[in-house]
Amino acid sequence: MFLEVLVYVLTPLAVVVVVLTRLRLGREEGAAGRLQISDRLLLAHTAVGGLALFLWVLFLVFPADGALGGAAVGIAALGLLWVTTVIGLMILARWLPARGKHAQPAATDNWSQGPGLSILAHVGLLVGVLVFTYAYLTAAV
Repeated sequence: MFLEVLVYVLTPLAVVVVVLTRLRLGREEGAAGRLQISDRLLLAHTAVGGLALFLWVLFLVFPADGALGGAAVGIAALGLLWVTTVIGLMILARWLPARGKHAQPAATDNWSQGPGLSILAHVGLLVGVLVFTYAYLTAAV
């Protein structure tokens, strides 16, 4: 029962991570230098994450014997959630210190003075997807 409640609590938090990443990094006047990320990477994070969470919510809401809540929907959602997590960790990697002769210094963004919010969000998403996967494999959801 605890695992099922945890999944239902973590699902909206995953939505927040995908949406806030888009809002935080989607502006042109955001971070500069090595903290800039590819528009394609951000679009992939948003699109894949949105689709993954849509399918995950369908899987959670509809009955398991139906087409919208069946095992195939759950597996597809988990696969897309893992892809979203990997993309999110790639976005998080922009905070790694750069070394070298041509490395650009770090710049701060508008929302925080460092990587704290990004670390919390993307490592939290990793933990959440691990919980989702465990809950699916143990048939808790």
